[in-house]
Amino acid sequence: MTVLRIPGGYSLRFRPRALAVGAGCVLLAAGLGVVAIAGGDYPMTPADVLRTLLGGGTPAERFIIHELRLPRLVTALLVGAALALAGAVFQSLVRNPLGSPDMLGLTQGASTGALVVVVLGGSSLALSGAAVASGLATGVLVYLLTWRNGVHGYRLILVGIGITAILTGVNGYLLTRAPLMDAARAVLWLTGSLDGRGWSAALPLLIVLGVLGPLVLLGCGPALRMLEMGDDTAAALGVPVRRLRMALLAAAVLLVSFAAAAAGPVSFVALTAPHLARRLTRSPGPNLLPAMCVGATLLVAADLLAQRAFTGHQLPAGAITGAIGGAYLVWLLAMQRRAGRL
Repeated sequence: MTVLRIPGGYSLRFRPRALAVGAGCVLLAAGLGVVAIAGGDYPMTPADVLRTLLGGGTPAERFIIHELRLPRLVTALLVGAALALAGAVFQSLVRNPLGSPDMLGLTQGASTGALVVVVLGGSSLALSGAAVASGLATGVLVYLLTWRNGVHGYRLILVGIGITAILTGVNGYLLTRAPLMDAARAVLWLTGSLDGRGWSAALPLLIVLGVLGPLVLLGCGPALRMLEMGDDTAAALGVPVRRLRMALLAAAVLLVSFAAAAAGPVSFVALTAPHLARRLTRSPGPNLLPAMCVGATLLVAADLLAQRAFTGHQLPAGAITGAIGGAYLVWLLAMQRRAGRL
């Protein structure tokens, strides 16, 4: 831990390795982003991309980058960061490595609202709004079913698994009721896709992440580290445990809901990114900021791989994160079993 003294009697504590991990992820995401923008049916060189981003380039290059490819990249960065932050918060609150929106039913809840709009017929804006509303409603339901003299980790996970199972059945039924073309569009959305995402998809999540990110990182981050030591210890240190937990749960549910509205229920980023951040930083605690950087880099890399892995055919980014994240989950469960925690 390094302490930086700031004029006025203030001090800033940070871990150099965590800072280096975050900076490295930012540089890697930027490099992958340039490569992603450069590819496609209208190929460009990285130099062309950088020149256009700095204000140069031809009118065609400016249109392709600023209106078609850059919004997709920004959406990937924001969704990855939001999911990773929510996953780090959940894992810290429940003190369980399996705590994530994927396991707690929140992504399935957002999917249910979107599918209702698909079945009834509605615009993309209505679909996004329904995903946010349904995700929030699912979060409230899980909280109410879990509450009994507080919210405890394993109870939250067990209730979340049950809600996930119920909503999976509901979503399957809704798909059977949708018209064929709408059902195909819904399946693509349910996989988690960044295809065709414009600034209208990125802007709401940018606003939410811009507001909630600093509040969670600066306002709740230190108290969250104390909360990991146990409710009694945190309360003895002056942490308002119940209010803090409710505020963090609300923030995490909002982040997940808006991320799902922007790109669909992209799986396993919220589970994998916090684990990778802890392993890279080698430091205890939630590692919120490194997790955000890792999550953004993961989703950009997954989307780039989805676009280039098969010639002439693009996969949804969620298919890549699901395959990689599923393998990581199996490995994590094996490690937990070997350590005697399962």
